Amino acid sequence: MTYQPAAIQDDLNSLPQLPGWVTSGRPETLETVAFRSGAALTVLDQLMRDPRHGVPTKLLANRLALSAAKATSKLEGRLALEADIRDAYHLTPPGEARGPDGDLLAFWRDAVRLRLTGRNWQGWLRGLVGPESEMDVDDWLQSAANQSRSDGPLTGCVAVMRSVLQSDDRAERVACLMSDVVLAWFLDWPSVLPISAQCLTKAILRDLLGDGQGAELLVQQRLLQSIEETIRLARNLAQRGAALRTVAPKLRAKGSDAAVSLFLSEDAVAPSTMLFPMIQGTSFSMTDRAARRFCDRLVELGVAQELTGRPTFRLYGIAP
Repeated sequence: MTYQPAAIQDDLNSLPQLPGWVTSGRPETLETVAFRSGAALTVLDQLMRDPRHGVPTKLLANRLALSAAKATSKLEGRLALEADIRDAYHLTPPGEARGPDGDLLAFWRDAVRLRLTGRNWQGWLRGLVGPESEMDVDDWLQSAANQSRSDGPLTGCVAVMRSVLQSDDRAERVACLMSDVVLAWFLDWPSVLPISAQCLTKAILRDLLGDGQGAELLVQQRLLQSIEETIRLARNLAQRGAALRTVAPKLRAKGSDAAVSLFLSEDAVAPSTMLFPMIQGTSFSMTDRAARRFCDRLVELGVAQELTGRPTFRLYGIAP
């Protein structure tokens, strides 16, 4: 191991973290959840905004996209495994059909690329939700924004999910996406984090249509749980990113800096397509052998892991 665990642990301890009273179990009301979520969102906002905390935000978004794909697969009744979803997206040859699992991950990866500061982002969002719902998007957003301003962001998230599901009770992924958009919009983030789907179940969303306060409280509790888990993931990735950056100067492969940057933005890296013949998004070239050796070297250094367990068609990602 060539990085320094003590220094990395010191960095982790300096990151914004949740106060103990936010995560402690207690009887709750909508008011206490709103209070606790305000503190949690403040911590997450600090982690996302300040580059000095070292959170690899693109990697965080893509990892959340994979988790959201698994969660919404369950909501839609398919129960796909995370590994199968990842394989379907990353290992399908260009031009071939990815299947429902790969398409679901593509949906969430498209969502995290949605720039809320761009021109006509609402139009891009309408294209993402599909022709069945595109005419309702503006009304959903306006109503949820009004709710968020008066009663807090989680109230707006619940309101927009209910509106979507009232239009189509099978539109779980769109409901979760719209909730994520409302949350990002409220916090003035430039892009979306797929948070909302992580801890929801089909039964909870079904009860939400009954319009009772108990169902709304349960959804808000699950959203708060997702926010807390996202904070823990962001802190973990900041630590792992620091370890990778520490060993980066010792990597002697041509284009290693660009390859390290790719690992800090992508949840899974396929050396045969994303590093060879060109490092994705760059003009740096790598041979197939150099790409495989580079990934194996990161594993040896303890800063990356092989994700598939297979001898071929491998995928690598930053170590957990």
